[in-house]
Amino acid sequence: MSDKNIGEHRLALTEVLDWMVEDGLVSQEAADALKSERRLHGGKTHPLIVIADQKWRQTEPTVRLLTLEVLTEWLAGRVGLDYQHIDPLKIDFTGVAEVMSSAYAARFGILPVQVTTREIVIATAEPFVREWVEELQQILRKQIRRVMANPEDISRYLVEFFNLAKSVKKANARGDVTSGLSSFEQLVELGKANKQFDANDQHIVHIVDWLWQYAFDQRASDIHIEPRRNLGIVRFRIDGVLHQVYQIPMAVMNAMTSRIKLLGRMDVIEKRRPQDGRIKTRTPAGQEVELRLSTLPTAFGEKLVMRIFDPEVLVRDFRSLGFSDEDQARWKQMTATPNGIILVTGPTGSGKTTTLYTTLKQLATPEVNVCTIEDPIEMVESSFNQMQVSHAIELGFADGVRALMRQDPDIVMIGEIRDLETAEMAIQAALTGHLVLSNDAPSAITRLLDLGVPAYLINSTLLGVMAQRLVRTLCPHCKKPVQMREEQRAAWRALVAPWKSAEPTQIWQPVGCLECRMTGYSGRVGVYEILVNSPEIRRMIKPLTEIPKLREQAFREGMRPLRISGALKVAQGITSLEEVIKVAPPSDDS
Repeated sequence: MSDKNIGEHRLALTEVLDWMVEDGLVSQEAADALKSERRLHGGKTHPLIVIADQKWRQTEPTVRLLTLEVLTEWLAGRVGLDYQHIDPLKIDFTGVAEVMSSAYAARFGILPVQVTTREIVIATAEPFVREWVEELQQILRKQIRRVMANPEDISRYLVEFFNLAKSVKKANARGDVTSGLSSFEQLVELGKANKQFDANDQHIVHIVDWLWQYAFDQRASDIHIEPRRNLGIVRFRIDGVLHQVYQIPMAVMNAMTSRIKLLGRMDVIEKRRPQDGRIKTRTPAGQEVELRLSTLPTAFGEKLVMRIFDPEVLVRDFRSLGFSDEDQARWKQMTATPNGIILVTGPTGSGKTTTLYTTLKQLATPEVNVCTIEDPIEMVESSFNQMQVSHAIELGFADGVRALMRQDPDIVMIGEIRDLETAEMAIQAALTGHLVLSNDAPSAITRLLDLGVPAYLINSTLLGVMAQRLVRTLCPHCKKPVQMREEQRAAWRALVAPWKSAEPTQIWQPVGCLECRMTGYSGRVGVYEILVNSPEIRRMIKPLTEIPKLREQAFREGMRPLRISGALKVAQGITSLEEVIKVAPPSDDS
């Protein structure tokens, strides 16, 4: 049904309910009951919000809850308009706010969501209020295309977009940054002039708070604020993938960086050397969140990265991290041993710290003294004693371990073993009856040998090594089962060879929905390879250890390679075949 032949009016609850009855979304009895109830109470709430509050379920052709988003999409089709979900991360709020005033937008309950050279896309929840269309086309001299959007989203973002755009505009007007300078001229000028923007300006405070709120809402693990020649770029890392979300004037970006550095107790004036800091804040829901800050001087100014640490990490169990029953058994076998060294390996961002914190949290009972030395401390946890490396006062890992050994520890976690001195201190700690866990680099055994640790000491102290990676998990709301195509079968065979893993009859693939921001993935889970140092493996650790033979022996003793751990998660419908191949390809022997 097109809305062109229907007169100018706001949606009425009765007409929407009548259409729902016609389309079989709700029974006549339920619709009549709601009409009677609303006649008694009245009110100006949008009809779709009233109906969504009933939490009705559609029974045909599929069973689904009639949420506000579902109802909006249905109504858009009913009145002949395109449906659009408003994703704040994909909207240039400064651009759309220039289309009209906030008062004009509020008057008609409309929101510009996209501006191109030819047209302006405007979201509405009132398909039969059209008087503004012709007026705007004459003023803006562009085509106006209307789309239907969730009425609650329009109300929310109408306030936020215009307020944020106003803050950016006013903050930019106060800024005084010369763009287009060569990189080193700009850096030198910033350092020489000691220029400070007003980091406490209310507009900057508003922009930073809004940025954090949306990073938390979107489950971002990192926020990147990056200077370019003429503007600043903001990117979020979500499930391991970077997404560009905003472009900000350079003056505003510099003031934002100063504001965040101020909160992180960093030197706001110093822009020529890297700095680290941390901030503790709360999500809109009231949950405490820690952000670790890192700045880096680049060609066009200071780049700032904020890593967001989810406090839920410390209360997760091994199953939610991705450990299978067999992985848990092998890992607990190692960590239950009273003395020795356990190494956890993997590239940056592969979840090693989360695994170690989860392990230490479970080991840190009142009967034991757990101590860590880290660079930096990733998450502050009250159940164990954490110490931070400080190169400024020559407190390195080896010095830290030496100091910790005088603190009567039972369990020690060393952030890195990168030199012989630290390795020797870890070995000594293990030999004197301590359990030592380390967040170390790949090829752990050969690395210790390369550092100069004698093979006999590794034999007597190493309990085992765990390698890990993270794979994105399929969105449970939209993933779909498919029969494997021939090229996928070939990829599966290459992945599991020479292991005897049965080919699944079907695999699951990403689709994309509003819950996962149309990516098909939501969250990440670990894949693990756990080597337990058995008597046979100890005999194979020599000054010139042959790693391929050592791996073969580990496989015979039950160690599963990373790609097999990933293949099992593909067969269980947890992740996709493509995701595992990307993270742990068939040729990967790590």
